[in-house]
Amino acid sequence: MNSLQSFLALNPPAAAAALGGARLRPSRAATLVHASNVQYTVPQVALAKRLVEASFADRASFADRVFFANTGTEANEAAIKFARKFQRVARPDGDAPTEFMSFTNCFHGRTMGSLALTSKVQYREPFAPVMPGATFAEYGNLEEAKKVIQSGKIAAVFVEPVQGEGGIHSATKEFLQGLRDACDEAGALLVFDEVQCGLGRTGYLWAYEAYGVLPDIMTLAKPLAGGLPIGVVLVTEKVASAINFGDHGTTFGGGPLVCQAALTTLDKIQKPGFLAEVAKKGENFKQLLSTKLSGNAHVKEIRGIGLIVGIELDVPAGPLVDACLDRGVIVLTAGKGNVVRLVPPLIISEKELEQAAEVIRDCLPALDASTS
Repeated sequence: MNSLQSFLALNPPAAAAALGGARLRPSRAATLVHASNVQYTVPQVALAKRLVEASFADRASFADRVFFANTGTEANEAAIKFARKFQRVARPDGDAPTEFMSFTNCFHGRTMGSLALTSKVQYREPFAPVMPGATFAEYGNLEEAKKVIQSGKIAAVFVEPVQGEGGIHSATKEFLQGLRDACDEAGALLVFDEVQCGLGRTGYLWAYEAYGVLPDIMTLAKPLAGGLPIGVVLVTEKVASAINFGDHGTTFGGGPLVCQAALTTLDKIQKPGFLAEVAKKGENFKQLLSTKLSGNAHVKEIRGIGLIVGIELDVPAGPLVDACLDRGVIVLTAGKGNVVRLVPPLIISEKELEQAAEVIRDCLPALDASTS
């Protein structure tokens, strides 16, 4: 590797650059970089309207709202607060539920609240005690999840429709619909964390569209502003009505520069045919990988939806990741370290995907060298 080598990034800054690096050119450069959130700015209002129009669209009876933050973990922290405030308002007699449920292999962030909802012990233990009141159920195990929800202690359920950090695991419609029904019955809120799997990554604008199940709250971040820091919490009116001015706040969230960048990103992703191309490239990429990696004893499964793809191995993936980097292809591990995570820019070409698949195939012997 040399300092002038070019790279094909199949995991650009942890999936934050959906349109690649240095490609974001806002049609109207924001002349105002920062403004107080005591007042609105034009880009902020325009982005909020775009997100509301694109989300929960068939809930015609709800005037959905947006809260802006700076990162995914901030968005999830806000969702935690909103869920607790909602329950306190809904049950003013003092028995409001305050606990949360999330799932095995999940990742919701690294600040103390979202960290408490993140299942990986190695992320939580060094900073214990984290926020109390978090329960983990097995991802995909509806019966186990229902028992926890029906306890009456759960303020909200946090779930990723497609887990990224956890190893590229996709939920089923039955699982998400079952969570929706159980939450409705118990009075709990359903929160979809689409920080990594949202905004076109699955071939749908939002991952939940693939399942036809709607949340009460949805958190977004990573790719929305094309690599600039942004976080978003989308809520239904029933949740928003419980939140008063001053209950939560942010200094930099929703700044005019990042909002204008996000509008430019949405312009690209919402162009007719763009998402269909993402879905097509994702299917072709999985087929390419299946063909080129077939016969290798270490490859156990290739899975994913759209351009969020995982290669599960029977050994740690680190040596393969390192070998690919030496060949100019950037990938990362996920899961228990035995999954290669592939989340390329949505604009990647078929030729580049074929190149990546060939490099991964050619680097597979690194796995044997590491175990010999």
